[in-house]
Amino acid sequence: MVAPLSAWPWEHLGIFKYILYGPLAAKAWYSWMYEDNILKDLWCIHILLICTLRGFIHQLWSSYNSMFFLTRNRWIKQQEPLYYWAHRLFHKPYLFNHYHSLHHSSPVPHPFTAGHATPLEHLVLCTVIGIPITGSILMGYGSTAMIYGHVLVFDFFRCLGHSNAEVVPHEVFNKLPLLRYFIYTPTYHSLHHTEMETNFSMHAPFALRSFASTPFCMRMFLLPFWPLTFMIMLVMWGWSKTFLFSFYNLRGRLHQTWVVPRFGFQYFLPFATKGINRHIEEAILRADRLGVKVISLAALNKNEALNGGGTLFVNKHPELKVRVVHGNTLTAAVILNEFSKDVKEVFLTGATSKLGRATALYLCRKRVRVLMLTSSTERFQKILKEAPVDCQNYLVQVTKYQAAQNCKTWIVGKWITPWEQSWAPSGTHFHQFVVPPILPIRRDCTYGDLAAMRLPPDVEGLGSCEYTMERGVVHACHAGGVVHQLEGWSHHEVGAIDVDRIDLVWEAALKHGLKPVSSVNN
Repeated sequence: MVAPLSAWPWEHLGIFKYILYGPLAAKAWYSWMYEDNILKDLWCIHILLICTLRGFIHQLWSSYNSMFFLTRNRWIKQQEPLYYWAHRLFHKPYLFNHYHSLHHSSPVPHPFTAGHATPLEHLVLCTVIGIPITGSILMGYGSTAMIYGHVLVFDFFRCLGHSNAEVVPHEVFNKLPLLRYFIYTPTYHSLHHTEMETNFSMHAPFALRSFASTPFCMRMFLLPFWPLTFMIMLVMWGWSKTFLFSFYNLRGRLHQTWVVPRFGFQYFLPFATKGINRHIEEAILRADRLGVKVISLAALNKNEALNGGGTLFVNKHPELKVRVVHGNTLTAAVILNEFSKDVKEVFLTGATSKLGRATALYLCRKRVRVLMLTSSTERFQKILKEAPVDCQNYLVQVTKYQAAQNCKTWIVGKWITPWEQSWAPSGTHFHQFVVPPILPIRRDCTYGDLAAMRLPPDVEGLGSCEYTMERGVVHACHAGGVVHQLEGWSHHEVGAIDVDRIDLVWEAALKHGLKPVSSVNN
């Protein structure tokens, strides 16, 4: 039997749960529009406003949690004995198993973890918050500002404790050891999540979810924050260095995601490429000094036009001990293993790219006819010469989409418009390795996902999602770096894809428990 108040009644409503605020908003709007005395329904506005502000505090801390390129010092003093004893009570076996274990289910603390709790816990925390407020009101010192201030400061402290990004430099505690007994820090509360039976002190929550813990999607209500994002982008462009974003552990090895502080469009600005390569080079050299075994170049950081898929750095620093990997061999393997064995012809866009070349050469060896869309005869001929002589007739250069109007297997390596998609016959399946993915506008066709793999089940500490992937799923090139490390390979994987290694890398990935994730394999 489910314990009472251990689940939210609107748990399965998803984003539609916010409709529950509708009656309050409607009541406030009606009073403002049609009644003379708006003050009588002011409580509706206060509830809406305080909920919005509490959510905003969580979001600000969440943003700070991801901005490791910033350094800030904040001093937070500790209080709330009521919270201490309530928290300690929830660690008793029955209450922990039926209620508080939900809060501790977050493997990596995050500001939104502060509010990840059951209804009973929130009721208790509301009581803890409300007692000082009620006491102040009864003594004649209550005010609207006091209520707002107490609740929001309470949330501020809770988010700080769960931020998983230290805000007080450790040098402070080295010089003043006694301060560790008076200052509440993320490290202090992180120990509680690790050891369970220590560090119970500190504050309260609100139930929201981190955007980083869910797959990326467009959220229109964030549009007003674009000017702020633009300003942050300029700051990062001018002063930021490569920084740590997330991490996880797999079989005793620490895997980290480092972020080059550049937005996607900047990779296509000719004057910005030198600076981007400098950031990547510094990250590689830093990894080498730290004794890192493998460093993967993700997304646009391995662009052929930018650095030759990593070749630039390997040639410049031949003494590197860290292995530089673009991971695209596994990307090609995932795409190629989506095909059914009865496919005899495919249409390939982005045909002369790194992945396009490898795909074409692999398929022609399997006696699959490849219609390679490219206007460059020179690049087509170069790829053609790499194919075995008895397989070259399976590679066909085409220059128009009309050539594929009878082909039901499209491999999209270059973004195509809805009009270009219209040439595909009904029943076509679009495989793709293009970012961003193409628009799925054809109802009579199917669309594959970006090449991705699910990490092995023994992975630990996953705290965020990778782009549009669900948690635990990573792009195939990311998985390629993981496989490179697990196998202990000593070669660099840069430049052109070695077609002879595609099957080898695929089998290694499956051996280590990685599984392909796509609409075809599901």
